[in-house]
Amino acid sequence: MSTDCVIRNVNEHVGETVKIGAWINNKRSSGKIQFLQLRDGTGYIQGVVVKSEVSEEVWNDAKSLTQESSLYVTGIIREEPRSASGYEMTVTGVEIIHLTENYPITPKEHGVDFLMDHRHLWLRSTKQRAVMVIRAEIIRAVQQFFDGNGFTQVDPPILTPSSAEGTTNLFHIKYFDEDAYLTQSGQLYMEAAAMALGKVYSFGPTFRAEKSKTRRHLIEFWMIEPEMAFVDHEESLRVQEKFIAHVVQSVVKNCRAELESIGRDVSKLEGIAAPFPRITYDEAIEFLNGQGFDIPWGEDFGAPHETAIAEKYNTPVFITHYPAGIKAFYMKPDPNRPEVVLCADMIAPEGYGEIIGGSQRIDDPELMQQRFEEHKLSDEAYQWYLDLRKYGSVPHSGFGLGLERTVAWICGLDHVRETIAFPRMLYRLYP
Repeated sequence: MSTDCVIRNVNEHVGETVKIGAWINNKRSSGKIQFLQLRDGTGYIQGVVVKSEVSEEVWNDAKSLTQESSLYVTGIIREEPRSASGYEMTVTGVEIIHLTENYPITPKEHGVDFLMDHRHLWLRSTKQRAVMVIRAEIIRAVQQFFDGNGFTQVDPPILTPSSAEGTTNLFHIKYFDEDAYLTQSGQLYMEAAAMALGKVYSFGPTFRAEKSKTRRHLIEFWMIEPEMAFVDHEESLRVQEKFIAHVVQSVVKNCRAELESIGRDVSKLEGIAAPFPRITYDEAIEFLNGQGFDIPWGEDFGAPHETAIAEKYNTPVFITHYPAGIKAFYMKPDPNRPEVVLCADMIAPEGYGEIIGGSQRIDDPELMQQRFEEHKLSDEAYQWYLDLRKYGSVPHSGFGLGLERTVAWICGLDHVRETIAFPRMLYRLYP
């Protein structure tokens, strides 16, 4: 009698006969022994078929299996120190579900375009599965952190009547007889939620109609956006660094095998702990110009600048107090120096760029009205946002974490296209 089992739990069934639904990841043979590399989505295990120990039918069925064929396999779980998982299955029975012919993704090298065209199948590969498991752990750790620290999850709308930051990189749609856009951020709505619930966070998809093809950009990506009432800029920075340290260490603890399977140097993650170093925008400008960059005060940083700064540190670093002219209209000016705002970008190490952008928000209704006029924002579209300052305004702060860039950094990936199951990029909407 066999017990239904998944590969992840075979350690609980050593010496027992189990039945597993699986696919053939790979297969090799040495005459009278066949080695089936099995996967079931939860993990991998080698199934050993010995000709002298099974019926002729089982032997022939095992011999007929091809890459990505599906089957129910029955066998005895044994400890095997030489195996990556520490376990192996001695196969006693094979029940073929479907024999695959000419599976397009083989162990040979394939080009990126080919793999992206077959993303629905590429996801089955060892590396891609590991990345998805790590992404899921990051999401779990994000929710654990906020749920355990007094935040309430709130879901902002995906369809909005206006831009969050007054930019033009929006996907326009018709909302019956009105104009609407796919959201580029839930932040403004989260500010409203914070005035009702104190500390809130959202987690959902956002969209940017930027015609960018860099390794850091996606058209559709996921954001985590906390907002906190009665919290100033300094306290917000402390929350951010504790948050990132928690997420990284959760992945190190729970996904070490996946990190190692994709070749990630885990030692670079083990040292990520709060507090993180901080430099001001002024200090960053001085450093960059000293490194041979010609960048005047008042200009925003690009990828090469962020990478040069990050190379000084082994952990994420905050760049604070950017000029007001290059930041969003809602950021609060520094009372001691109004030409800069109380904001920070968190730059990941190893050249992965900005993963968090945050600030203390303007809480003065008169200054917010002035910003609306300076940025030519419609009072009609944003009246509800002005109301947040009109009725019980309080100091408040928030930030946004880009999930895919965070996955890329933690996994050590070259491109964000591998950080989400079905990436949406410039010129790619299939599959």
